[in-house]
Amino acid sequence: MARKNEHNKTKIRDREFKHSNFDAPLPHLDEGELYEKITQEKNPLVLILDCIEDPHNLGACLRTSDAVGAIAVVTPKNRSASVTPTVRRVAAGGAEAVPVVQVSNLAQSMKKMQQAGLFLMGTSDQATKEVYDVNLTGGIGIVMGSEGFGLRRLTMETCDELIKIPMNGTVPCLNISVATGICLYEVVRQNRK
Repeated sequence: MARKNEHNKTKIRDREFKHSNFDAPLPHLDEGELYEKITQEKNPLVLILDCIEDPHNLGACLRTSDAVGAIAVVTPKNRSASVTPTVRRVAAGGAEAVPVVQVSNLAQSMKKMQQAGLFLMGTSDQATKEVYDVNLTGGIGIVMGSEGFGLRRLTMETCDELIKIPMNGTVPCLNISVATGICLYEVVRQNRK
């Protein structure tokens, strides 16, 4: 029985690493290069994560960011998960495709992204508009808050507009990676029109 268990563990481990290449270098983009890339792209999409600490959530967000064609994921240097082997495994190749730009001051970086032409949509349960009711075409930055706490005050105040995901059941909110997927794919849907 123990031999069969080891065989199953090996199969699961092989499947987990199928899409990740731990030997591949991580893409690099510094802040200045990010702002320049925003000005050069036709409809740049950037994911901004405000203090996401769980490596599984960061990995899932990177995977989705790659799937939708985001040019970068921006996080603060402090109180945020970094790209670790766990993040790379969960990202299933997304960490090797989408650069993570860690910034010292998220609000200042967001202002520079706005100056470069990005419209910043923050997510908050305090918002009055739903993600499906706003214009998400053109250069967009989707700003997601931390697990359990949401956006910090200054991050929220820097956003151009706040949106929410409609919640019709009894749970008050979604997992950050699920909410991120909903918002990013709404951007994709609207830009296909």
